[in-house]
Parts: sequence; structure tokens; C-alpha cells
Amino acid sequence: MRLFIFFFLLPAWVMAQNYSERLALEKGEAWWGGRIKEAAQMPFQPGYEVDLNFNNANQVQPLLISNKGRYIWNEGSFRFKMTKDELILEGGEQPFVVGRSGESLRSAYQYAARTFFPFQGEMPHPRLFNVPQYNSWIELIYNQNQADIMNYARSIVREGFPTGVLMIDDNWQIDYGDWNFKPDRFPDPKGMVDSLHQMGFEVMLWVCPFVSPDSETFRYLYEQKDAFLKDPARPEEAKMVRWWNGFSALLDFTNPAAVTWFKGELTRLQETYGIDGFKLDAGDFPFYHDCLSHKKASPQEHSRLYAALGLDYPLNEYRACWKMGGRGLVQRLADKNFSWEDLQQLIPGITLQGLMGYPFACPDMIGGGEYRSFLALDSIDQELIVRSTQVHAYMPMMQFSVAPWRVLDAKHLAACLEAAKVHAQIGQHILDIARESSKSGEPIVRTLDYAFPGEGYEEVKDQFLLGYNMMIAPVLESGARSRKVQLPPGKWWDHTGRLHQGPQQIEVDAPLDVIPVFRYGGQ
Repeated sequence: MRLFIFFFLLPAWVMAQNYSERLALEKGEAWWGGRIKEAAQMPFQPGYEVDLNFNNANQVQPLLISNKGRYIWNEGSFRFKMTKDELILEGGEQPFVVGRSGESLRSAYQYAARTFFPFQGEMPHPRLFNVPQYNSWIELIYNQNQADIMNYARSIVREGFPTGVLMIDDNWQIDYGDWNFKPDRFPDPKGMVDSLHQMGFEVMLWVCPFVSPDSETFRYLYEQKDAFLKDPARPEEAKMVRWWNGFSALLDFTNPAAVTWFKGELTRLQETYGIDGFKLDAGDFPFYHDCLSHKKASPQEHSRLYAALGLDYPLNEYRACWKMGGRGLVQRLADKNFSWEDLQQLIPGITLQGLMGYPFACPDMIGGGEYRSFLALDSIDQELIVRSTQVHAYMPMMQFSVAPWRVLDAKHLAACLEAAKVHAQIGQHILDIARESSKSGEPIVRTLDYAFPGEGYEEVKDQFLLGYNMMIAPVLESGARSRKVQLPPGKWWDHTGRLHQGPQQIEVDAPLDVIPVFRYGGQ
């Protein structure tokens, strides 16, 4: 009897079909796709395997593409692993779609984008691209408050950094689900937002889909709206889900009542205080495992429904997503540590986002989002912050959190400020590429292999192209003042005005205040 009841209560995603495929690898074939968090491990090597039922803190797309023009798509989740001879696909919730379009990574991606997640001109707010973003997390952690946020904003202006989008992070609110400013920390939130607007900032707030079980909001949504995911063992009760801030109930966005309430709260914040947009955190697949919902849905589908809410707010940011390729959402890379190893993951991560249909991409906070790294000023690697800023400068978006003027000496601060100004100076160029991407689906940031197929660039992970005409080769190693650069075919002008003819490998000087940049000059 117990076995029967357990089977009956299994969510639909557990009882899905189990399709499988085996693909023999072609000579020289390299594959990318699936989970963004593993981008640094791509192209896949023999022994690599992954289960797309788990997003590992970042976006997922049920798509694999190869440099030989082959593609694999599944409308549901699946597992796969690579051997030296085969790509083995297992556990498909739907039949696999396997095919070929052309003979390159670019042709495979373009077919996939047109067919499985067509772009239709949607894109996030322009200010997310053409000016820096500033997040209050590292400076304030859980002590978000009006006085310090205003001081942070004034410091940005005083130090000469371009004004942009300011994100007020977690703990501005009374409670999770009680989306009102804490009155003791924010005596005049409307006045604060008005002042930030006058200074040249847009203002975003951190929110999440969780509701604290001891809040009045919980009682209202539980008793009157039936708005939460349920516990399969006790279907009449809301399930308490463990996340990084404890245990909370989780809104069920298959229920229209939950959608209406949550969007109503966001709209109220906009209308009451002038908030411009939202950082919509959480949405990770494991939160939705072993839950009952208003309508049957997989954990991935629950995540997708949460992401879809952001489409009504052009100033948005997500970290966990499923099958939202082609849509006008900002997709941030997963949290990074303050280390050179994690800095080296930014380029593979951003370029893979573009190859999975998520071109409106933001790296994690400059220097990483681990606040403990910035508590002891005498141990901070100042060079790492500068080189991190330089990588961000030529990416679709750049986001500060730690205040550079607090942790850097004059020399390093000057280099950091110059990189921030570069991003603003090329902001219109980035925005132009983003607008084209919103229609064509082409990545904003591209790998060398994507732009120059057949040249053997599959393993180049420390350079990238912004569009097709600008190549960036940032310094990613501690103490380096020069680096090797792969020049693709054609003429390339470097940042000193010197002309180089590719293809060839060259050595370039890269002192602390220099970002090696090359502009394409044709064949």
C-alpha cells in the first residue's frame, strides 16, 4: 500500500519517458552545451558526464552543439556523458532531436536558435549594457540601509566612476515575502530612490520566490490563495524548502494566484517608490524537487515559470534559468570566488551563455561575490581586482560590488577607473551588438572557433570577440605583464596602432593599465 501511494504521488517529471541515443564522434569533433557552470570544462573531454536535472547554480539549456555542425535538442531534461568514441545520451524526457546544419559551431548554433528558441527582438533595458552596474552586496552584506546606500552612490560619483544601475541586495525587506522596506533602516525609501535617480542611477531591488513561514504574508498566501508548493508526504501542507537563508515556503508559479500576487508586489514597489527593476534570485532546480504543485511541472519548468515573470521588467537579472534562450532576460554567471582560477572561468562562461541562446550576459561581481575576501584589506590582491575589471570592461555588462576606492591604492584604482570608463565609452557599440543579437540570435561575445571555424581554436578560452570586429585578450594570470595572443586570419590593429597579419601567435606587452585589444581590418 505504501509503495502504491508513493508512486501515485510522484511528480510528473519523475515518471517521464526515458529516451536514449548514442552518437559516434567524428574526427576532430568537439562539443559544447548543457550546464553553463561547467563551461571551463568545454569542449567536453572523455569522462565528462552531467545530469541536467541539476543546474549547479547557473543556467541550463537542453542543447548540445559541435564544431562539425551537429546539434542535439530535447524539450525536457536528460543526462549525457562523453567517451573517447561516443556521446551517450540517456534519460531523455522527450525524444532527442539530432541533426546537422552546415559544418561549423556557428552553423549548428544558428540553426538551433532559429528552430528551438527563436529570437524576436526582446532585450533587457539599454542601461544594463552601456554603463556599469553597482551592487550593494559586498559593501553592506545583510546590513542594507538607506544611509550607507546613499554613501555608496555618492562615492561612485565622487570617485569619477560612471553612474549606472544600482542594485540594493538582500535584507532591505522586512521579511522574505514581505516586500516592504525595513522602516528602521529605510526611513524614507521614496526619497532615497528619488535622490538616486537625480544622481543618474536606475534602482533595482533583490527579490526571491521564498516566503518566511512565520510572516503574515505566509498565512495570507497559505490560507486564502493556496499559493505554495506542497509536501508530497503531507499534501495539505506547504513544503518548507531549505535554501541558503534557512527554511521557507516556495511560491507555486503554476498557480495563477501566486503569479498575480508576486507580480502585484513588484508593480507596487515600482509605483510606490519608483523602483526601476529587480534582481530575481534563486529559482534553482533542486528547490523544486519532491514537491506537488497546482499543475504538474518538472523542477526545470518551475524555474522557467519564475524566469518568465522577469519579462515584464526590462531591468532584470537572473542566475538560474531553463529554456529561456532568445528571451529578453539578463543572465548572470554563477557566484565566483576572489581568485585567479575563478577569473579564468569568466570567458568560457560568457561565451557558452551566448552559444546556448543567453547573449544578454553579465559576469559575476568584479572580483567575485564572496564578501569574506574583502574584509581584511592588507591581504587583498589588488592586481586581481584590476584584471577582473578589465575582463568585465569588454563584456556585455560589468558589475561592481566591492568599492574599488575602499580596497585599492592610487595606482590600482586609476587602472580600475580607466577600465570602467572604457566600458562606458564603448557602451553604444555594445548596445548596437545587443540589439542586433536580439533579432539574429548571434552571441554578443563569441569564441574564436565560432567566428573563425576550422582554424583549430576550439581550446582557446582566454580570448574572445565582441561582435566580429573586436578581439580582447585580457591578462588572467597573477604578475603577468605580457601574454601570448592567437591572431585569427586577416589584418588586426592592436591598441598601439600596430598592424598584424594573421593567422599567427604573437607576444604582446600588457602592463597593469593595458587591456590587449585588437580590431579587425579585413583580409
